[in-house]
Amino acid sequence: AAVALGTGGGTDTLLWADTFGGDLYNTLTKYSGSLLLQKKYKDVESSLKIEEVDGLELVRKFSEDMENMLRRKVEAVQNLVEAAEEADLNHEFNESLVFDYYNSVLINERDEKGNFVELGAEFLLESNAHFSNLPVNTSISSVQLPTNVYNKDPDILNGVYMSEALNAVFVENFQRDPTLTWQYFGSATGFFRIYPGKDMYIQAATSPKDIVILVDVSGSMKGLRMTIAKHTITTILDTLGENDFVNIIAYNDYVHYIEPCFKGILVQADRDNREHFKLLVEELMVKGVGVVDQALREAFQILKQFQEAKQGSLCNQAVMLISDGAVEDYEPVFEKYNWPDCKVRVFTYLIGREVSFADRMKWIACNNKGYYTQISTLADTQENVMEYLHVLSRPMVINHDHDIIWTEAYMDSKLWTGPGSRKLGLPYSLCLSFQRSHGILLGVVGSDVALRELMKLAPRYKLGVHGYAFLNTNNGYILSHPDLRPLYREGKKLKPKPNYNSVDLSEVEWEDQAESLRTAMINRETGTLSMDVKVPMDKGKRVLFLTNDYFFTDISDTPFSLGVVLSRGHGEYILLGNTSVEEGLHDLLHPDLALASDWIYCITDIDPDHRKLSQLEAVIRFLTREDPDLECDEELVREVLFDAVVTAPMEAYWTALALNISEESEQVVDMAFLGTRAGLLRSSLFVGSEKVSDRKFLTPEDEASVFTLDSFPLWYRQASEHPAGSFVFNLRWAEGPGNPRPCAPGAGPASAVGVQMKLEFLQRKFWAATRQCSTVDGPCTQSCEDSDLDCFVIDNNGFILISKRSHETGRFLGEVDGAVMTQLLSMGVFSQVTMYDYQAMCKPSSHHHSAAQPLVSPISAFLTATRWLLQELVLFLLESSVWGSWYDRGAEAHKQKKQDQLQPCDTEYPVFVYQPAIREANGIIECGPCQKVFVVQQIPNSNLLLLVTDPTCDCSIFPPVLQEATEILTLTVISAHNASVKCDRMRSQKPRRRPDSCHAFHPEVWVEAGRGWAGSSPPNPLCLGLCPHTWMPMNTPVPVLFRGNICVYAL
Repeated sequence: AAVALGTGGGTDTLLWADTFGGDLYNTLTKYSGSLLLQKKYKDVESSLKIEEVDGLELVRKFSEDMENMLRRKVEAVQNLVEAAEEADLNHEFNESLVFDYYNSVLINERDEKGNFVELGAEFLLESNAHFSNLPVNTSISSVQLPTNVYNKDPDILNGVYMSEALNAVFVENFQRDPTLTWQYFGSATGFFRIYPGKDMYIQAATSPKDIVILVDVSGSMKGLRMTIAKHTITTILDTLGENDFVNIIAYNDYVHYIEPCFKGILVQADRDNREHFKLLVEELMVKGVGVVDQALREAFQILKQFQEAKQGSLCNQAVMLISDGAVEDYEPVFEKYNWPDCKVRVFTYLIGREVSFADRMKWIACNNKGYYTQISTLADTQENVMEYLHVLSRPMVINHDHDIIWTEAYMDSKLWTGPGSRKLGLPYSLCLSFQRSHGILLGVVGSDVALRELMKLAPRYKLGVHGYAFLNTNNGYILSHPDLRPLYREGKKLKPKPNYNSVDLSEVEWEDQAESLRTAMINRETGTLSMDVKVPMDKGKRVLFLTNDYFFTDISDTPFSLGVVLSRGHGEYILLGNTSVEEGLHDLLHPDLALASDWIYCITDIDPDHRKLSQLEAVIRFLTREDPDLECDEELVREVLFDAVVTAPMEAYWTALALNISEESEQVVDMAFLGTRAGLLRSSLFVGSEKVSDRKFLTPEDEASVFTLDSFPLWYRQASEHPAGSFVFNLRWAEGPGNPRPCAPGAGPASAVGVQMKLEFLQRKFWAATRQCSTVDGPCTQSCEDSDLDCFVIDNNGFILISKRSHETGRFLGEVDGAVMTQLLSMGVFSQVTMYDYQAMCKPSSHHHSAAQPLVSPISAFLTATRWLLQELVLFLLESSVWGSWYDRGAEAHKQKKQDQLQPCDTEYPVFVYQPAIREANGIIECGPCQKVFVVQQIPNSNLLLLVTDPTCDCSIFPPVLQEATEILTLTVISAHNASVKCDRMRSQKPRRRPDSCHAFHPEVWVEAGRGWAGSSPPNPLCLGLCPHTWMPMNTPVPVLFRGNICVYAL
């Protein structure tokens, strides 16, 4: 292994590697106690029982437990339904009712005299861990109203008074099922009741729907009208969810799709597509004359084609016409495409204050089972848009159907930061129907289901080191998955990604190219399949190669499916030990021991007396029978007892070692630690706590270093894939990138043990080892400290642990020396693995949002820019004189800021992996006038390599090899081919399972409408719609719907 480097003598790299490796192994085995731990497991080997895990049985058991949990939530909501219907039945409307209630916005508020304000009486609030540590009152609910609703309106007061009957049911539900979180009642009259009460909205439920939005972009829509129209479209988009389908067509002299890629189709209204549409809507510009009939024909043709092809929602279909008027009634279009059955509803939105064309817009809606409304100001938009939901909900209301409607998953804003940031909530809403004679949807009740609580029913210890459970919806979207990353960092803030609740299963399990797993799960199948997978680790810097077995089944009576993944080797078997309670209890009381705080050894979140207990305290109380009411996982407790007994000698070993270290001796190791498959963690400090370099390590602040609900610690997972008895080094950055600390765990089948050591010690050991030589007589001729040698210690992924230049520590070798890394790759010493990230966030590209936007000439671009400037100037003058109060002079700055924000994207990135079969290699790199020689040598019992190179030869002609992510299909210059590829991907629609129920029509709605027609003769009675001031009785309540932060998705 001796190679002459440069013009100097020889270096014995094998001796250096072996010497350094031997010194490391001796130090690490001494401080970690790994040999002692191996012996203790060997001693109990005869008493161990190894059981094979039945994956199908496991996933069925988990699914059954989840089904039972969700059924309890549904029963709680059904209790609210019955109570609300009975209360409404027994309530007599009182126009002069005087009634005080707790207004969430006003409670505990005082005026300048110190008196409680009206509707703001004293309301006791206490912080409650079960409700994210928010101050709440679990004995009563509170009421919230939007700012545009008068809080003492007779309808509001009567509704609030009537719904007081729900307080007792809220409390009873919570007592019966203490795992319940928020319960609520949203009244269509405009208030929202939430339990438990707090100082702090929800939309009615409809069936799935296909929507085509037609927006007038003719010249008459300029200025404020276009602004209102854009806001109207955005508001409509916000009412759609992943079970709906949509497209948007702009029309003037001709018809054009605002996203050319979506021409002639409907696309799923998931968050990605909704946000994409919103960006395109902002760029709409007005010109020409509006030709409505062409747009209507296009919309009807799309809807008909999708219906006949059994695509889309296969339920409600509607056209939304947004315009400042219609010059005719377009009866020939409706006769050809929609009459007499009127399978497509037409909703019309008259934009602006002019009423000249109101009659025709009203006629269009009323003759096509739709609804007409006029939107004169931006403030009118929200309320008026929501009216279409009442129309679509009436068939369900009249049928008195109480469908369970599960919303998209949403992020609790309270949990966006900190260790709980990945908690998601899944609210669901059950529709209430009152006053059947009018068919008005008067309210929605519901409750939240925390996905974290649901996933606790698939305990980590049953799944092995790399195993996991995951949930997805009927649309193939992920509800819970360890690789789901719903947050991204912008500056110092963590924010939810725009598409966090529409990440598809195929985007995290991307190795399944045929999407067999996804297809089987959305079809509610029960089965299994196997895949070789590449699993990213350490923020994408490293990768594991695993063979995973997938087991899946559906969760009955829900749109969800459950999957369980077991990795071959660690996940196939479970190790069962046997020990007495007395012996195990004694060892559990050791001060160096902790249990995984996220795991459920005992149920502590139901009984208020148990909520303050740690899991370790709860286990001890269970074992001592101090608290007979505690429910614990007896299998997991037995495993913990066994692990506690086997690992107990480590405490005495580490303590004795620490006592023998004098203050004057060299500080080598900060701490030793170990973890077991049962989530037990032991650690011991060899220095004072104030001298520990990385104080976050093994604390909840450093989620990657502890056992979580999703995964085992990073150090455990890394060590598990290396031979037992070897050590895996990983450089950690403590308190910023200027203070690296190596972490070196080693693993066996049941546990992993390691140390956190000083990098300075590692460096001293290395430089001392490289002073060795095989020369018998005389001094060594070369060492790594010589100027004509460059020496590195790198890990198995190419990251530098030791270099002569401290600023290179922690960097990837390819950045520092592209020539050597290129040669190592070509020789097969390292291999490059391409990984994909379909949840990345990128800076928006400079081109148009539409992938099919054509290239323009410089002259055309100049003319367009000039025309835009003139339009902006005219608009500015008009707005300054007429709409001064409305015009926002910061709008352009806000738009620019929005364009600078990160956006969801797909990326690919390389990971470099050492091939351990190559223990040593050397080579010569031709660098123009000189040659660069290098030697690479494996360092035994570790994941480290010694690299020695010649620094005298300049090889800068080789570019650096970078581990950078690049956006897939980034179109710097949009070629026709690339645009087509991206367009095809945007148009593609993955298989999905439609909701089980659909409520599209009910004959009573139209019979009632016929009786209320105010014209001389009812036009086409089969197609009458809901037109205000036309057929509805004067005293018919028109509900006001609102949206807010409980359900971010309108049902």
